[in-house]
Amino acid sequence: MHNQKKALVCGAGGFIGGHLVERLKKEGYWVRGVDIKQHEYRKTAADEFVQGDLRDQGLCRSITKDIHFDELYQLAADMGGAGYIFTGEHDAVVMHNSATINLNMAESAKETGIKKLFYSSSACIYPEHIQKEANNPGLKETDAYPAAPDSEYGWEKLFSERMFLSYARNFGLEVHIARFHNIFGPYGTWTGGREKAPAAMCRKVAEAADGGTIEVWGDGEQTRTFLYIDECLEGIRRLMESAVSGPVNIGSDELISINNLAKMAMEIAGKKISINHIPGPLGVRGRSSDNTYIQQALGWRPMSRLIDGMRVTYTWIAKQVGENGK
Repeated sequence: MHNQKKALVCGAGGFIGGHLVERLKKEGYWVRGVDIKQHEYRKTAADEFVQGDLRDQGLCRSITKDIHFDELYQLAADMGGAGYIFTGEHDAVVMHNSATINLNMAESAKETGIKKLFYSSSACIYPEHIQKEANNPGLKETDAYPAAPDSEYGWEKLFSERMFLSYARNFGLEVHIARFHNIFGPYGTWTGGREKAPAAMCRKVAEAADGGTIEVWGDGEQTRTFLYIDECLEGIRRLMESAVSGPVNIGSDELISINNLAKMAMEIAGKKISINHIPGPLGVRGRSSDNTYIQQALGWRPMSRLIDGMRVTYTWIAKQVGENGK
Protein backbone atom coordinates (compact mmCIF):
# COMPACT_ATOMS: atom_id res chain seq x y z
CA MET A 1 0.00 0.00 0.00
CA HIS A 2 2.90 2.40 0.72
CA ASN A 3 3.93 2.58 -2.93
CA GLN A 4 0.44 2.31 -4.38
CA LYS A 5 -1.53 5.31 -5.56
CA LYS A 6 -4.55 5.78 -3.31
CA ALA A 7 -7.96 6.91 -4.52
CA LEU A 8 -11.13 7.88 -2.68
CA VAL A 9 -14.30 7.21 -4.68
CA CYS A 10 -17.43 8.94 -3.38
CA GLY A 11 -20.57 7.34 -4.75
CA ALA A 12 -18.88 3.93 -4.93
CA GLY A 13 -22.17 2.18 -4.22
CA GLY A 14 -23.68 3.61 -7.38
CA PHE A 15 -23.57 2.54 -11.01
CA ILE A 16 -20.67 4.60 -12.39
CA GLY A 17 -18.84 4.69 -9.06
CA GLY A 18 -18.95 0.92 -8.72
CA HIS A 19 -17.49 0.44 -12.19
CA LEU A 20 -14.86 3.13 -11.52
CA VAL A 21 -13.66 1.31 -8.39
CA GLU A 22 -13.13 -1.81 -10.52
CA ARG A 23 -11.22 0.16 -13.15
CA LEU A 24 -8.94 1.78 -10.58
CA LYS A 25 -8.24 -1.57 -8.91
CA LYS A 26 -7.24 -3.03 -12.29
CA GLU A 27 -4.82 -0.13 -12.68
CA GLY A 28 -3.19 -0.99 -9.34
CA TYR A 29 -4.75 1.63 -7.06
CA TRP A 30 -5.63 1.16 -3.40
CA VAL A 31 -9.24 2.31 -3.23
CA ARG A 32 -11.56 3.43 -0.46
CA GLY A 33 -15.19 3.60 -1.55
CA VAL A 34 -17.82 5.65 0.26
CA ASP A 35 -21.59 5.69 -0.19
CA ILE A 36 -24.82 5.90 1.78
CA LYS A 37 -25.59 2.37 0.57
CA GLN A 38 -23.78 -0.78 -0.41
CA HIS A 39 -23.68 -1.58 -4.12
CA GLU A 40 -27.06 -3.11 -4.93
CA TYR A 41 -25.98 -5.59 -7.57
CA ARG A 42 -22.50 -6.90 -6.69
CA LYS A 43 -19.82 -6.91 -4.03
CA THR A 44 -17.59 -3.85 -4.13
CA ALA A 45 -14.05 -4.20 -5.46
CA ALA A 46 -12.84 -1.47 -3.08
CA ASP A 47 -10.12 -2.30 -0.53
CA GLU A 48 -12.26 -0.51 2.05
CA PHE A 49 -15.90 0.51 1.82
CA VAL A 50 -17.32 3.08 4.22
CA GLN A 51 -21.10 3.16 4.41
CA GLY A 52 -22.08 6.63 5.50
CA ASP A 53 -23.86 9.87 4.64
CA LEU A 54 -21.67 12.38 2.77
CA ARG A 55 -24.06 15.17 3.78
CA ASP A 56 -22.39 14.80 7.19
CA GLN A 57 -19.35 17.06 7.25
CA GLY A 58 -17.85 15.05 10.09
CA LEU A 59 -17.92 11.88 8.02
CA CYS A 60 -16.33 13.69 5.07
CA ARG A 61 -13.47 14.83 7.30
CA SER A 62 -13.01 11.39 8.83
CA ILE A 63 -12.73 9.56 5.49
CA THR A 64 -10.09 11.97 4.16
CA LYS A 65 -7.81 12.63 7.11
CA ASP A 66 -6.45 9.18 8.12
CA ILE A 67 -4.90 8.37 4.70
CA HIS A 68 -3.21 10.67 2.22
CA PHE A 69 -5.18 10.18 -1.00
CA ASP A 70 -3.58 10.96 -4.34
CA GLU A 71 -6.93 11.33 -6.06
CA LEU A 72 -10.55 12.01 -5.10
CA TYR A 73 -13.43 11.05 -7.40
CA GLN A 74 -16.65 12.82 -6.43
CA LEU A 75 -19.58 11.06 -8.11
CA ALA A 76 -21.99 10.94 -5.17
CA ALA A 77 -25.29 12.67 -5.92
CA ASP A 78 -29.04 12.45 -5.46
CA MET A 79 -30.12 11.56 -8.98
CA GLY A 80 -32.06 9.27 -11.27
CA GLY A 81 -33.73 9.11 -14.65
CA ALA A 82 -36.46 11.35 -16.08
CA GLY A 83 -39.07 9.78 -13.81
CA TYR A 84 -37.18 11.15 -10.80
CA ILE A 85 -35.53 14.34 -12.06
CA PHE A 86 -38.21 15.95 -14.25
CA THR A 87 -41.40 15.57 -12.23
CA GLY A 88 -40.48 18.54 -10.03
CA GLU A 89 -41.46 16.61 -6.91
CA HIS A 90 -37.86 16.01 -5.77
CA ASP A 91 -36.26 19.38 -6.67
CA ALA A 92 -35.53 20.60 -3.14
CA VAL A 93 -34.02 17.35 -1.88
CA VAL A 94 -31.98 16.86 -5.08
CA MET A 95 -30.48 20.35 -4.82
CA HIS A 96 -29.92 20.21 -1.07
CA ASN A 97 -28.44 16.73 -0.94
CA SER A 98 -26.10 17.05 -3.92
CA ALA A 99 -24.92 20.58 -3.13
CA THR A 100 -24.23 19.63 0.49
CA ILE A 101 -22.15 16.61 -0.58
CA ASN A 102 -20.15 18.67 -3.08
CA LEU A 103 -19.49 21.49 -0.60
CA ASN A 104 -18.39 18.99 2.04
CA MET A 105 -16.01 17.14 -0.30
CA ALA A 106 -14.45 20.32 -1.69
CA GLU A 107 -13.78 21.57 1.84
CA SER A 108 -12.42 18.18 2.98
CA ALA A 109 -10.06 18.06 -0.01
CA LYS A 110 -8.79 21.52 0.84
CA GLU A 111 -8.37 20.74 4.55
CA THR A 112 -6.60 17.41 4.09
CA GLY A 113 -4.42 18.30 1.11
CA ILE A 114 -5.98 16.09 -1.59
CA LYS A 115 -4.75 17.99 -4.61
CA LYS A 116 -6.29 16.04 -7.49
CA LEU A 117 -10.08 15.89 -7.74
CA PHE A 118 -12.58 14.65 -10.33
CA TYR A 119 -16.15 15.94 -10.36
CA SER A 120 -18.95 14.33 -12.40
CA SER A 121 -21.22 16.99 -13.83
CA SER A 122 -24.02 16.40 -16.33
CA ALA A 123 -25.34 17.28 -19.76
CA CYS A 124 -28.40 18.53 -17.83
CA ILE A 125 -26.53 21.82 -17.29
CA TYR A 126 -27.08 22.87 -20.92
CA PRO A 127 -29.77 25.48 -21.76
CA GLU A 128 -33.22 24.15 -22.52
CA HIS A 129 -33.81 26.50 -25.45
CA ILE A 130 -31.05 24.92 -27.58
CA GLN A 131 -32.48 21.43 -27.08
CA LYS A 132 -35.96 21.93 -28.50
CA GLU A 133 -35.41 20.05 -31.76
CA ALA A 134 -35.17 16.26 -31.96
CA ASN A 135 -32.31 16.56 -34.47
CA ASN A 136 -29.92 18.17 -31.98
CA PRO A 137 -26.62 19.20 -33.64
CA GLY A 138 -24.55 18.51 -30.51
CA LEU A 139 -23.94 20.53 -27.37
CA LYS A 140 -20.58 22.28 -27.17
CA GLU A 141 -19.04 22.93 -23.77
CA THR A 142 -19.25 26.68 -24.46
CA ASP A 143 -23.05 26.41 -24.90
CA ALA A 144 -23.47 26.27 -21.11
CA TYR A 145 -23.74 30.07 -20.86
CA PRO A 146 -25.97 32.07 -20.74
CA ALA A 147 -27.27 29.43 -18.36
CA ALA A 148 -30.83 28.10 -18.55
CA PRO A 149 -30.96 24.38 -17.58
CA ASP A 150 -34.31 22.60 -17.82
CA SER A 151 -34.17 21.16 -14.29
CA GLU A 152 -33.05 22.06 -10.78
CA TYR A 153 -30.75 19.03 -11.01
CA GLY A 154 -28.98 20.82 -13.89
CA TRP A 155 -28.75 24.09 -11.96
CA GLU A 156 -27.14 22.33 -9.00
CA LYS A 157 -24.61 20.60 -11.27
CA LEU A 158 -23.71 23.96 -12.85
CA PHE A 159 -23.30 25.59 -9.44
CA SER A 160 -21.05 22.76 -8.29
CA GLU A 161 -18.88 23.02 -11.42
CA ARG A 162 -18.26 26.67 -10.57
CA MET A 163 -17.71 25.88 -6.89
CA PHE A 164 -15.03 23.24 -7.61
CA LEU A 165 -13.31 25.54 -10.11
CA SER A 166 -13.34 28.30 -7.47
CA TYR A 167 -11.59 25.95 -5.05
CA ALA A 168 -9.06 25.23 -7.78
CA ARG A 169 -8.33 28.95 -8.25
CA ASN A 170 -8.34 29.93 -4.59
CA PHE A 171 -6.85 26.87 -2.86
CA GLY A 172 -4.67 25.20 -5.47
CA LEU A 173 -6.73 22.05 -6.07
CA GLU A 174 -6.20 20.29 -9.40
CA VAL A 175 -9.79 19.87 -10.55
CA HIS A 176 -11.04 17.88 -13.55
CA ILE A 177 -14.72 18.10 -14.54
CA ALA A 178 -16.70 15.99 -17.01
CA ARG A 179 -20.25 16.46 -18.18
CA PHE A 180 -21.73 12.98 -18.54
CA HIS A 181 -24.26 12.30 -21.30
CA ASN A 182 -26.54 9.41 -20.30
CA ILE A 183 -24.13 6.69 -19.20
CA PHE A 184 -25.53 3.15 -19.27
CA GLY A 185 -24.52 -0.47 -18.84
CA PRO A 186 -24.93 -3.49 -16.53
CA TYR A 187 -24.94 -3.34 -12.70
CA GLY A 188 -27.03 -0.18 -12.59
CA THR A 189 -30.56 0.80 -11.58
CA TRP A 190 -33.04 -0.91 -13.90
CA THR A 191 -36.36 -0.56 -12.08
CA GLY A 192 -38.12 1.54 -9.44
CA GLY A 193 -38.34 4.96 -11.12
CA ARG A 194 -34.72 6.15 -11.06
CA GLU A 195 -33.52 4.08 -14.02
CA LYS A 196 -32.31 5.75 -17.23
CA ALA A 197 -33.92 5.15 -20.63
CA PRO A 198 -31.68 2.28 -21.87
CA ALA A 199 -32.30 0.30 -18.68
CA ALA A 200 -36.01 1.13 -18.73
CA MET A 201 -36.40 -0.01 -22.35
CA CYS A 202 -34.43 -3.21 -21.69
CA ARG A 203 -36.56 -4.00 -18.64
CA LYS A 204 -39.86 -3.32 -20.40
CA VAL A 205 -38.90 -5.50 -23.36
CA ALA A 206 -37.57 -8.27 -21.10
CA GLU A 207 -40.80 -8.27 -19.09
CA ALA A 208 -43.10 -8.18 -22.15
CA ALA A 209 -44.31 -11.28 -23.96
CA ASP A 210 -43.59 -11.66 -27.66
CA GLY A 211 -46.48 -9.91 -29.40
CA GLY A 212 -47.18 -7.80 -26.29
CA THR A 213 -47.07 -4.05 -25.63
CA ILE A 214 -44.76 -1.68 -23.75
CA GLU A 215 -45.35 1.92 -22.68
CA VAL A 216 -43.16 4.85 -23.77
CA TRP A 217 -43.57 8.41 -22.45
CA GLY A 218 -44.59 11.09 -24.95
CA ASP A 219 -44.51 10.41 -28.68
CA GLY A 220 -41.16 8.63 -28.36
CA GLU A 221 -39.52 10.90 -30.94
CA GLN A 222 -37.46 12.72 -28.28
CA THR A 223 -33.77 11.98 -28.88
CA ARG A 224 -30.67 11.36 -26.79
CA THR A 225 -27.18 9.95 -27.06
CA PHE A 226 -26.18 7.14 -24.69
CA LEU A 227 -22.63 6.19 -23.73
CA TYR A 228 -21.57 2.72 -22.60
CA ILE A 229 -19.92 2.63 -19.17
CA ASP A 230 -16.49 1.40 -20.35
CA GLU A 231 -16.11 4.46 -22.60
CA CYS A 232 -17.12 6.72 -19.72
CA LEU A 233 -14.40 5.22 -17.50
CA GLU A 234 -11.81 5.63 -20.25
CA GLY A 235 -12.76 9.29 -20.57
CA ILE A 236 -12.54 9.86 -16.81
CA ARG A 237 -9.10 8.30 -16.55
CA ARG A 238 -7.74 10.12 -19.60
CA LEU A 239 -9.06 13.42 -18.22
CA MET A 240 -7.49 12.80 -14.81
CA GLU A 241 -4.11 12.01 -16.38
CA SER A 242 -4.23 15.21 -18.47
CA ALA A 243 -3.67 18.88 -17.73
CA VAL A 244 -7.25 19.65 -18.81
CA SER A 245 -9.58 20.99 -16.12
CA GLY A 246 -12.67 21.03 -18.29
CA PRO A 247 -15.55 20.88 -18.13
CA VAL A 248 -15.50 18.42 -21.03
CA ASN A 249 -18.34 16.39 -22.51
CA ILE A 250 -18.04 12.66 -22.03
CA GLY A 251 -20.76 11.28 -24.26
CA SER A 252 -21.62 9.67 -27.55
CA ASP A 253 -22.68 11.58 -30.64
CA GLU A 254 -24.82 8.66 -31.93
CA LEU A 255 -28.27 10.24 -31.70
CA ILE A 256 -31.31 7.95 -31.34
CA SER A 257 -35.01 8.44 -30.60
CA ILE A 258 -36.57 6.70 -27.63
CA ASN A 259 -38.84 4.78 -30.03
CA ASN A 260 -35.80 3.46 -31.89
CA LEU A 261 -34.05 2.68 -28.60
CA ALA A 262 -37.06 0.55 -27.65
CA LYS A 263 -36.98 -1.13 -31.09
CA MET A 264 -33.27 -1.83 -30.61
CA ALA A 265 -34.03 -3.63 -27.34
CA MET A 266 -36.76 -5.60 -29.14
CA GLU A 267 -34.35 -6.59 -31.91
CA ILE A 268 -31.79 -7.78 -29.34
CA ALA A 269 -34.49 -9.76 -27.54
CA GLY A 270 -35.88 -11.20 -30.77
CA LYS A 271 -39.40 -10.05 -29.87
CA LYS A 272 -42.13 -8.23 -31.82
CA ILE A 273 -43.74 -5.76 -29.43
CA SER A 274 -46.10 -2.78 -29.90
CA ILE A 275 -45.46 0.63 -28.32
CA ASN A 276 -48.22 2.44 -26.41
CA HIS A 277 -47.38 6.14 -26.00
CA ILE A 278 -48.54 7.64 -22.71
CA PRO A 279 -48.05 10.99 -20.91
CA GLY A 280 -44.93 11.22 -18.75
CA PRO A 281 -41.93 13.39 -17.83
CA LEU A 282 -39.77 13.95 -20.90
CA GLY A 283 -36.99 16.48 -20.35
CA VAL A 284 -35.67 18.27 -23.44
CA ARG A 285 -36.68 17.30 -26.99
CA GLY A 286 -33.20 16.48 -28.26
CA ARG A 287 -29.74 16.19 -26.66
CA SER A 288 -26.44 15.14 -28.23
CA SER A 289 -22.79 15.47 -27.27
CA ASP A 290 -20.44 17.54 -29.41
CA ASN A 291 -17.07 15.79 -29.02
CA THR A 292 -14.87 18.31 -30.84
CA TYR A 293 -13.28 19.64 -27.66
CA ILE A 294 -12.49 16.29 -26.01
CA GLN A 295 -10.89 15.14 -29.28
CA GLN A 296 -8.73 18.28 -29.36
CA ALA A 297 -7.91 18.27 -25.64
CA LEU A 298 -7.31 14.56 -25.02
CA GLY A 299 -6.71 13.17 -28.51
CA TRP A 300 -9.55 10.74 -27.86
CA ARG A 301 -13.31 10.54 -28.21
CA PRO A 302 -15.92 7.84 -27.52
CA MET A 303 -16.35 5.59 -30.55
CA SER A 304 -18.28 2.51 -29.33
CA ARG A 305 -21.57 1.63 -31.01
CA LEU A 306 -24.79 1.90 -29.01
CA ILE A 307 -26.00 -1.52 -30.17
CA ASP A 308 -22.93 -3.24 -28.67
CA GLY A 309 -23.48 -1.73 -25.23
CA MET A 310 -27.22 -2.39 -25.41
CA ARG A 311 -26.61 -6.08 -26.07
CA VAL A 312 -24.55 -6.43 -22.88
CA THR A 313 -27.03 -4.33 -20.89
CA TYR A 314 -30.09 -6.20 -22.16
CA THR A 315 -28.55 -9.58 -21.34
CA TRP A 316 -27.84 -8.46 -17.76
CA ILE A 317 -31.26 -6.85 -17.20
CA ALA A 318 -33.12 -9.80 -18.70
CA LYS A 319 -31.33 -12.00 -16.17
CA GLN A 320 -32.43 -9.67 -13.33
CA VAL A 321 -36.01 -9.73 -14.59
CA GLY A 322 -35.94 -13.55 -14.69
CA GLU A 323 -34.50 -13.86 -11.21
CA ASN A 324 -36.92 -11.33 -9.74
CA GLY A 325 -39.86 -13.07 -11.40
CA LYS A 326 -39.18 -16.39 -9.69
